[in-house]
Amino acid sequence: MFNKIRNNKKRIIIGLVVLVILLTLAGVGWYVWKQHTIQTVYVEGNIHYTQEEIRNMVMEGPFGNNSLYLSVKYKNHAVTDVPFLDEMSVKILAPDTIKITVYEKALAGYVKYMDTYIYFDKDGYVVESSSMRTQNIPQVTGLKFDYAVLGHPLPVAEEDKEIFGTILELTKLLNKYELLADKIYFHSNSQITLYFGKTKVALGDETAHLEDKLMILPKMLSKMNGQSGTLQMETYNDGGQYTFKPD
Repeated sequence: MFNKIRNNKKRIIIGLVVLVILLTLAGVGWYVWKQHTIQTVYVEGNIHYTQEEIRNMVMEGPFGNNSLYLSVKYKNHAVTDVPFLDEMSVKILAPDTIKITVYEKALAGYVKYMDTYIYFDKDGYVVESSSMRTQNIPQVTGLKFDYAVLGHPLPVAEEDKEIFGTILELTKLLNKYELLADKIYFHSNSQITLYFGKTKVALGDETAHLEDKLMILPKMLSKMNGQSGTLQMETYNDGGQYTFKPD
């Protein structure tokens, strides 16, 4: 009888100790959780979406305002259901402050198909289709195709498939030198023409000297002041001497 009472007391004591430990852990956990309630959010890397749109995408759900939860959920998180986005990550800067880094899909350009803008990557794969045009992504013309399927390459002729690498290089260089081309036109003989409003820039087919030509283009365009005509840069000139032919 005595042993039974002692064993019951022992179980009660152990139960109370476990309860105290659990309550303590719960209290600490709750305190830590509350301390990580987000007050400040920084967003970087976004182009297609506003900072508010990115915050709403990331901070959704019942735990969407907790930095600990989001840092785990969005650790190199691949994005499959949002157009133009490839990956997002969340880093804790302080318990109540996070930084959302957005990695967008590398777009080389777009083609217009009926009333839709078809965006493609450096390999010619269709990344997204939209009824709205995205700024700073050039339109590419001169490619011939009859349809476009998301996630598949544009069905261009075999001889045109190498063009996509050139398009990506052009896009990168245009961004590097802050050149906002309205259109890139690929002629059937591989010649390239850029359109800046009424001003056309004939680059020829010398891809080896693309950067040399585009490096001096901003200054030359500013001198032309939107004149209608063609800047003839088909053949590279190491002295930067090129002829402008008015229309």
